[in-house]
Amino acid sequence: MLAERLAERLDRDAGIPLGRQIYGEIRRLILEGALKSSQRLPASRALAGELGVGRNTVIDAYAQLTAEGYLQGRVGSGSYVAATGPDLRPELGARVVGARRRSPAALSRRGEAVLREPGLAERGAFAACAPDPGMFPFAQWQRLLGRGWRMLRERDAHYATPGGHPELRAAIADYLALARGVRCEATQVVIVAGAQHGLDLCARLLADAGDRVWVEDPGYPGARRVFHAANLELVPIPVDAQGMAPAAAQWRKPPRLVYITPSHQFPTGVVMTLERRRALLEAASRHGSWIVEDDYDGEFRYSGRPLAALQGIDAADRVVYVGTFSKALFPGLRLGYLVVPAALQERFALAAARLSFEGRQVTQGALAAFIREGYFAAHVRRMRSIYAVRREVLADTWRRELGGYAPLEGAEAGLHVVARLPRGRDRAVSAAAERAGIVAQSLHSLYLGRADRSGLVLGYGTVHEREIRRQGANLARLVARLR
Repeated sequence: MLAERLAERLDRDAGIPLGRQIYGEIRRLILEGALKSSQRLPASRALAGELGVGRNTVIDAYAQLTAEGYLQGRVGSGSYVAATGPDLRPELGARVVGARRRSPAALSRRGEAVLREPGLAERGAFAACAPDPGMFPFAQWQRLLGRGWRMLRERDAHYATPGGHPELRAAIADYLALARGVRCEATQVVIVAGAQHGLDLCARLLADAGDRVWVEDPGYPGARRVFHAANLELVPIPVDAQGMAPAAAQWRKPPRLVYITPSHQFPTGVVMTLERRRALLEAASRHGSWIVEDDYDGEFRYSGRPLAALQGIDAADRVVYVGTFSKALFPGLRLGYLVVPAALQERFALAAARLSFEGRQVTQGALAAFIREGYFAAHVRRMRSIYAVRREVLADTWRRELGGYAPLEGAEAGLHVVARLPRGRDRAVSAAAERAGIVAQSLHSLYLGRADRSGLVLGYGTVHEREIRRQGANLARLVARLR
């Protein structure tokens, strides 16, 4: 009988209300199958009498079980066990758990595709695209943050206004006009939680599941992960010495999105020529395609001024410009921005706010002050000089150890170079380097389609000069040994 089983389990000294104990025991008996579907439970008065508790104690337990769907009340008849679905007895549950242990939990096809994309190391020699956070002026940053917290008002404690902190949007718009040749108003800037978040918004808001997205090949795996997760069809487009090189025939099936890194292609370092840029803009306008321009390291160019953005010559408003502070400042900041065409600005800002409920008003305000008060420009100038020295040290070490073998390419800008190798050799060298504690990304691993070049992607941003010489020499010897 139910009363006897409950009486055995109730602990009047446990400090847990008896009604809660009755609820828990009946729930357990239902889930274990001891109480069957449609089985009638004792009346609350009768059960209370047998257990020696108040009737309201049992009524409360029954009411909670009914609210959670374990019991059904029938007017004039009492309480019955509800139809709870599949048999949840422990022995069956054990078999289910055992089955799961025997085969990995299945992800969606999109999830599996996301995990197949290679990752990029964030630390170690020679992690690609990794900046040096140790050189950041944290004292100035903390002062600005402290000032922001001292000036905090109730309005700043709410979610951010759609699009982000107004002062930060204005500061970014002014900076981009001067430094990157971007044409925009502050209202076209949408603050995001890093470039990955910005790419995700583009995929969600500009394309539907199954739409085509063209990606550079080789290219940035982080962008491909976002597009896989959005269930887009990825089409690899080869990169040559002038940038992304789509064949005329490929425009017969035009993409919804075109993802490019035109100012410093990742990973080859190629700069897209003006002729190729104009051709891409004209075709995108004709076919109704959106271009997503990722300017991930545009601040760091070592000869002449940084190149103007593709967005700046877009007369048809088909370009969404993606920028980030992860390289120029530090990755943990997790702040980036989109510059969207004027026709999209309100909907992008509103969608971003509704999808992520962004806050961090104080941090965004501090970054606005960091830019406005000149600290950002000064830091970029300083880091450009430091990275230029590190680039030269790597190049000098490489030449000294290898002569003309495995020449370095793409050294004019950014935080990485590519050491070209004979076809098929980069994977072996990369694996040997990993065993030696050196990060040397295989160029082959960054292809989505057929790999037609071989090389190592070598970052120098986070490695100090002495370590560049030591580990650069070690890596060069590995390359020489595996010729």
